[in-house]
Amino acid sequence: MQPQPDLIDLVAGLKSRGEAFCLATVVRTVSVTAAKAGAKAVVRSDGTISDGWIGGGCARGAVLKAARDALADGQPRLISVVPKDILAELGIKPGEEREGVRFARNMCPSRGTMDIFIEPMLPKPNLVVLGASPVALALADIGPRFGFRITVCASAEDQSLFAEVRERMSGFDLDKASSEHRYIVVSTQGRSDEAALTAALAAESDYVAFVGSRRKVAALREDLVAKGVAAERFDRLRAPAGLDIGAITPEEIALSIIAEMTAFRRKGARQLLPT
Repeated sequence: MQPQPDLIDLVAGLKSRGEAFCLATVVRTVSVTAAKAGAKAVVRSDGTISDGWIGGGCARGAVLKAARDALADGQPRLISVVPKDILAELGIKPGEEREGVRFARNMCPSRGTMDIFIEPMLPKPNLVVLGASPVALALADIGPRFGFRITVCASAEDQSLFAEVRERMSGFDLDKASSEHRYIVVSTQGRSDEAALTAALAAESDYVAFVGSRRKVAALREDLVAKGVAAERFDRLRAPAGLDIGAITPEEIALSIIAEMTAFRRKGARQLLPT
């Protein structure tokens, strides 16, 4: 069974708008079930099934719970909705997980079994690059290859230096930038360092870093704290930005920053992997 065109359009639209959702797909059925293998449905972040079909109330509760969990940690789920007598025969309790499969009880008269794969579709994290230095240009260039959506914050005359960037801002008003899973890198290289760093430290983000030496960061900290920026805001600043890989060129420095952001981004996912 192929997904209906309207479901394909809905998925494409949600992705383009950067909305989080889950795609639920029936991958196996046993005996009588309302939906058959290949049936699909979209589960929105508000817990509604907005389109598609995966059966009625027999599977709905288990699917919605699995979708909530998948959206919370970004990990897919495989659930098996099984009649209670079969669960008893297998010695499995509802909600128990075995070998990567979470079991739920089917209370419907059909007494069939459905296996459903829940795939979270999360928006790409937003890499906000402040400045138009060579490192900033390199970050905007390679960031999309590592799954980041790019927002460039630079003066109007510097915007032409960046190619193929969808989101652009003139200046450093980060309140206008997308804030969900936002990574901020200040790479102004002496041009509006204080303004850019002040904006970056004030914004909500998963990660914030400054491209520059420790001495320069210390001097900026002293000046900005004297001007009223809270000292504790600097506690989360990663400076110099990036992992220590011996980077010298702008491209190597950008790579070291992408590596640090990737390590930070994947840390939670790695903790969920089986050992």
